[in-house]
Amino acid sequence: MTVTHVVTDTSGVPKYPFGPVVKLDLNPRYLELGRTEPVSRVTMPYGGVAWLITGYHEIREFLADSRFSSRAATEPDTARVTPLPLRPGNLLSMDPPDHGKIRKIVAHAFRPRIVNQLSERMRELVAEQLDAMEEAGPPGDLVQRLAIPLPVRMIVELFGVPYEQRAEFRKYSDVFVATSAHTKEEINEARDGLEAFLRKLIRIRRGSLSDDLVSVLIQALDAGHMTEVEAVRTGIGILMAGHETSLSMISNITYLLLAQRELYTQVYENRSLLDPAIEEMLRIVPLRSTGSFPRRAAEDVEIGGVLIREGDTVIFQRAAGDRDERVFEDPQDIRFDRKHNPHLGFGHGMHFCLGASLARAEMKTAVGGLLDRYPDLRLIGTPDDVPWKPGLIARAPESLLVQW
Repeated sequence: MTVTHVVTDTSGVPKYPFGPVVKLDLNPRYLELGRTEPVSRVTMPYGGVAWLITGYHEIREFLADSRFSSRAATEPDTARVTPLPLRPGNLLSMDPPDHGKIRKIVAHAFRPRIVNQLSERMRELVAEQLDAMEEAGPPGDLVQRLAIPLPVRMIVELFGVPYEQRAEFRKYSDVFVATSAHTKEEINEARDGLEAFLRKLIRIRRGSLSDDLVSVLIQALDAGHMTEVEAVRTGIGILMAGHETSLSMISNITYLLLAQRELYTQVYENRSLLDPAIEEMLRIVPLRSTGSFPRRAAEDVEIGGVLIREGDTVIFQRAAGDRDERVFEDPQDIRFDRKHNPHLGFGHGMHFCLGASLARAEMKTAVGGLLDRYPDLRLIGTPDDVPWKPGLIARAPESLLVQW
């Protein structure tokens, strides 16, 4: 018989986050909660108290439950980890039926034929970037030479942004995804700047439609299937997620492979491990520096034996769930021979990452390009010498200096 626990007393609720973000370390409090209290209360940096989910099964149950509204992420009084709520009109903040309608429209730009075409371009671009790094000679910076150029080039090609305009949206990127690195005013300015950029791009591209995402948005807008706000903000969400998360993951994966050099050697000596290595990195890397965007219970819902009341806010920490010992053998270890790896790196449920296949291809092509050339690739200095970007939603090294 399931025992339902109703929590009404919020006195003494621990403050969240649990401590400073350190490299790719996951605060041990997450794992402790995952074992003992996978659905627990925390006091958020903004907006008050929320539920934090840290268990794998409980996260999957939560993500699959349509009774939790994503619109909460746009409401100013919602408990959250970011200084500002999201703006309405973004896929991340939509509920059914709007979410399904808009997702179906933009999924057209991520169909397999398009991703396959981009995969061919990825290999060419990685070769070009590594040629340039070799010509310049060591030290090379894998962040500037590889992790940034690859996903940025792919998203501008998928999106239909002229490559020479990449700096125009890149200047807003880190500000847009800040938690503590920038002020509310700076974040709002970045949001305004990105919206102006997308509106201008839509105006320019109306007379030259093709197969790219901007054309898809324009056609849906003209047919009355989207509002201008939805087109612009959905576009921004994909533009940002499509390169910020990938460049962060490429940086993090290469850092881990070189910080624990035996991992790089494993994959170099056995290339069949490349795919499982990417999946294992997706599991083990705690990409978000804090928990997820918030959702709110539209009615009383029980998750993991805990009653979440209507109106309560909920977040989750994916990386904690992906180290749940109930699901993963030796969850703290990086194992490329892992047979069972149903990680949540791309989410679950209706908000499962649209660009998962593109992101996987980018990571595999980037790491594969390094393995093809550099048997002796190494960090310059020690792992402790690597600088990290502070105060952003996604963790990533600022630079990654290497020699070969």
